[in-house]
Amino acid sequence: MFTRPSGTVRTCVLLVLLAATGIAILELVREQTGTPGFFVGLGLALLPVAPLMAAFRWLGRAAPAPWPQLLFCFGWGACTAALIAILANNFATEWIAAATADPSGADRLGSVVIAPVVEESAKAAALLLVFAFRRRHFTGPADGFVVAGFTATGFAFTENILYLGNAFVQDLADGTGVLDSVTAATFFVRVVLSPFAHPLFTVLTGLGAGAAAVSVRRSHRICLPLLGLAAAMGMHALWNGSSQFGDHGFYIVYACVMVPAFGLLGWLAVRLRHRRLRAVADELALYAAAGWLAPAEVPALASMPARSLARGLARRSGGRAAGRTVARYEADAAALALLRNRARRGGPPLKADFARREKELLHRLWQRRATAGPALARAAVLEELLPPWTHASEPAGRVTAADPATVPGPRREEPRPAEARQAEPRRAEPRREEPFLRRSGPWTPATPAGPPSIRPCVLPGGDGVR
Repeated sequence: MFTRPSGTVRTCVLLVLLAATGIAILELVREQTGTPGFFVGLGLALLPVAPLMAAFRWLGRAAPAPWPQLLFCFGWGACTAALIAILANNFATEWIAAATADPSGADRLGSVVIAPVVEESAKAAALLLVFAFRRRHFTGPADGFVVAGFTATGFAFTENILYLGNAFVQDLADGTGVLDSVTAATFFVRVVLSPFAHPLFTVLTGLGAGAAAVSVRRSHRICLPLLGLAAAMGMHALWNGSSQFGDHGFYIVYACVMVPAFGLLGWLAVRLRHRRLRAVADELALYAAAGWLAPAEVPALASMPARSLARGLARRSGGRAAGRTVARYEADAAALALLRNRARRGGPPLKADFARREKELLHRLWQRRATAGPALARAAVLEELLPPWTHASEPAGRVTAADPATVPGPRREEPRPAEARQAEPRRAEPRREEPFLRRSGPWTPATPAGPPSIRPCVLPGGDGVR
């Protein structure tokens, strides 16, 4: 019987694949551009990488994906997808030229038809791998946006090395000046005017895959990624074929299609980020009502400036380790909120995974709450996120039956009646233990097991409870 390989085996296989394709694409590009052209192309191609990665990371900060996953996507685009594209494009173009005896027509057909299909399919494979093996980190269109963006940024990086390196070699052979050089023109078109071209194409595939990840209907889960991939191929083909529309075809396509599409996707990215933060606030309010979070933590976790301030407060009072603890707490809280949000929309098939994942995230939150809770409460006060009549340490109200879903609260084992009568005169403080997690689901109401009394948070740098 076939058994699914463990996570360690899958990771090792993917790392070996990336290393092998990285060595192969490195040698292939260096062979085509020469060593001087390779290093010139490498230096120029690195310039847009950091801004693009920062932009996509900004979008995903509301519920950040692990850096190893994002670096894998970048490596897949730069190594594996680029190698597949170069080999497949060259093979297809040579085959068409031999079959039609028309090399120029084969080049045009390869650029407009073959390249978009091959390149977008190779880049889409990264999204498929993340969805198949890291589905917990693929919770909606925003995740598809980020994964696709990192993959396409890596692909464009390798392609820019090839184009800029070849242009530099041509300039050396012709003895062209810097301002009149092909290298300067290529740099202006690919790095200054259109560094977002490949990310723009692949993001369409990512949006389709992200929408499919939260869809209930099976037909939508199949059709939406294919529609996104088809749109990416179509946009890519239009961009590659713009030079065939006359002397001004490139500028017309750039001004009338690429710039509006970039603006639309930029607006969509901001909207997706705001929607995620609203979902974090709405879902975490349920956990605050059940006693897992302090009321002041919810608005702080739904505000990116407050999150950053909380990490800074923790670092000043407890060092870098405390700052990392708060960062992990924030990431786990956002993941918990999006897990519940997705499960409530995804239907009963996700119930078993939801219960297991919720228990895991709540356990991690409880372990880090002593450090992160006061910092977040302090940040909420400093950012003025609380209503004036709300005290940062006052207990949250219970979840009522009118709520769409309820969550279990942290609770301790209750003593037997005889033990309780013996302990009653002493009024002993019960020992604080790890909460007992009850099974819950986002679809059927469950009575919260609490909340217990939560001790007021002593804020770092303060002189008492705020």
